[in-house]
Amino acid sequence: MHGVHIHPLSCSIIVEMVTVGLTFISALVGWSATAALTAYAQRRPSVAAIAWLVAAFGVTLGLSAAVIGVLFDFGELTFRLLHIGVSLIGPLFMAWGALEYAVRSPNARFTARLFVTALTVVPLVVLSVDRISGRFGTAFPPLGDHYDLIPRSLVNGVQGFVAIILVLAVIAVARRGSRGSGMTDLSVLGLVVLAVLLCVVVGRMGLGSLGPLLMLGAISSLWGAAALVAKPRRDLYDDDDYYDDEYDDEDDELDDEPQEEPVRRKRRNADTYDDLYADAPAPPPSKLRGVITIYTLAEGQGGGFDQLANAVVAEVAKREPDTLLFAAHIVPSAPLQRIVYAIYRDELAQEEHEQQPHVVEFTRRLTAHVVATNVIELSLSGAAANDGLAAMLMPR
Repeated sequence: MHGVHIHPLSCSIIVEMVTVGLTFISALVGWSATAALTAYAQRRPSVAAIAWLVAAFGVTLGLSAAVIGVLFDFGELTFRLLHIGVSLIGPLFMAWGALEYAVRSPNARFTARLFVTALTVVPLVVLSVDRISGRFGTAFPPLGDHYDLIPRSLVNGVQGFVAIILVLAVIAVARRGSRGSGMTDLSVLGLVVLAVLLCVVVGRMGLGSLGPLLMLGAISSLWGAAALVAKPRRDLYDDDDYYDDEYDDEDDELDDEPQEEPVRRKRRNADTYDDLYADAPAPPPSKLRGVITIYTLAEGQGGGFDQLANAVVAEVAKREPDTLLFAAHIVPSAPLQRIVYAIYRDELAQEEHEQQPHVVEFTRRLTAHVVATNVIELSLSGAAANDGLAAMLMPR
């Protein structure tokens, strides 16, 4: 019997078809991830979410150009777009997002932003206009085979900076330990590091048909990291065990005591009140709006948060006559919890409050102190208050 002989040309065609299919799938997953990250950035805006969105968009644009390249051979434009996304924008903004997510120090964040700006603008211009040499094919072309010394050096510098800020992010999370969301944070950083590593390897080596497969892994890892961040975090107020542990002993003591019929407090004119409650009409709908916001703080950030809260309370008292009540509370039984509640004259007053410069600045600065936020919106159905309550809480 004779062995089956496969013509080399047939093998080449099969490899090219596999490369085209994987590249197309990678680009498709990239656009899906970009859409998901856009929704996440709109729902929970932060510098980290925006950085990861830019990274996903850059990588996806490069992969979309690569689809054309593997179909019709790479050219100068498709080569530049691929490496601007995969070798520059993707790794740089993924790592920057990881730093913004993990590091609480405002000084470290500010310094990183300065470097990211410089390391984006200069290499982007150079990679867009510098001379390209060599012949292209349908395989992913390595960056070093076609760019000269200056663009290669700039990309090496950017990727060295990426390695530094990823290490800093991991150290920052590791120092916080496994308390609270520490394990989730480590998982997020691990996925981001994997995505950066895959981008760098593909950009430097190409790897033929393996390149688009690794890029599929990179974009999926970034998407997974963002999904972990977007997942609602449970804190003391979401955990049923918090209430169970606090009140179980008291309930057990009550169960052991003989139960008695509830005693109705004696009141004057009891029949009159009974008639009043029986015939009372339903309360009319109220235009008042209320919001309760529960913040879970990072370890050691209570003082910084309280300073920000006191400043914004003072500004609300001075500048927002239609914010009827705005108060910030410490929770004695939970040192890492803060509660802020507000009552607005109507929906328009609430919208105006949220657009005030001091409120926007307060929200921006919170990222350095807060690890989780729960918001409860209320529509008032009934209330009773002393005339002096507003004067005590919010002197104007």
